[in-house]
Amino acid sequence: MPAPVGAACSSSGAPEPLCGNPAFSREPVVLRPDRSGQRLDRYLAASLGLSRAAVQRRLRSAAVRIRGLAAIPSASYRLRGDEEIEVDLSARASRPEELPPAAEPIPLAVVYEDDDLLLIDKPWGLVVHPAYGHRTGTLVNALLDRLPRLPGAETIRPGIVHRLDRETSGLLVVAKTEAARRSLLDQFAARTVEKRYEAVVEGVFPPNPISCSGNIGRDPRNRRRMAVLARGGRPALTEFRLLAQHRDAARIECLPRTGRMHQIRVHLASLGHPVVGDPLYGRRQRPAPRLLLHACSLGFLHPRSGRRVRFESPLPEEFLTWLRRKDAEGP
Repeated sequence: MPAPVGAACSSSGAPEPLCGNPAFSREPVVLRPDRSGQRLDRYLAASLGLSRAAVQRRLRSAAVRIRGLAAIPSASYRLRGDEEIEVDLSARASRPEELPPAAEPIPLAVVYEDDDLLLIDKPWGLVVHPAYGHRTGTLVNALLDRLPRLPGAETIRPGIVHRLDRETSGLLVVAKTEAARRSLLDQFAARTVEKRYEAVVEGVFPPNPISCSGNIGRDPRNRRRMAVLARGGRPALTEFRLLAQHRDAARIECLPRTGRMHQIRVHLASLGHPVVGDPLYGRRQRPAPRLLLHACSLGFLHPRSGRRVRFESPLPEEFLTWLRRKDAEGP
């Protein structure tokens, strides 16, 4: 995490979070990486919670400097691990959606909380963190109202270690400390977090379990969408299992083994079984009032105890209501 000038670093080399210090926007943030070989833009994006495009804008505008280096560093600069990197995060160097979010009194459905973690049952329609077009009213705004000292409070993603699409409901874990944040990020990166979703999909689903391993990348015909690509993209794997077949729709279990953007939705659409109510990958005429995709279960090693924990969220009633209504329509 970034540290302000003069801030102490932890024993792991990670600076302590600024905890929402309002002065940070007027003073450069100083980062002290402790690992070598990583690209500068990737390191800054991960440390500051910004997109690589936002980092590259700062590099082009000379808002990033490495102490002792006369030249302005490039995005591809490889870290030695002993640098001091100054980053201007002020309003003059930021777009509105890149500035730290404000606390807002938005109610949250808390499943579990301790000194390290907060488990939220996210409703559908709630954006996880501020982005273009969604500066306020996000989960992060709600979290800052409840927990103003989240790790990374100077970024647009304080406490966030993974995401759910806006249209998806269900379990999301939030890190309350820097140690918890690092532990959970490492587990997600190592793909040891167990994630289970349920979905209602269109059509008659295969009775036997199936896997989809198509690479996922931006759809060249529509940049708002992702797609399974014959060339390029990033490896992705999702396993599916039929739970119950209904009239022209099926309730299924989804086990994503990787964490690509829109992964479950893209893979199901590529199989010819889009999620019911999907405005991006399904029918133009939405047959349901919402996306029928829910994050039901989340399992991981607790950052403090090291014990495996699992949390469950029941399937929303509107899923079952829609299926009963579908069955009642008759042949």
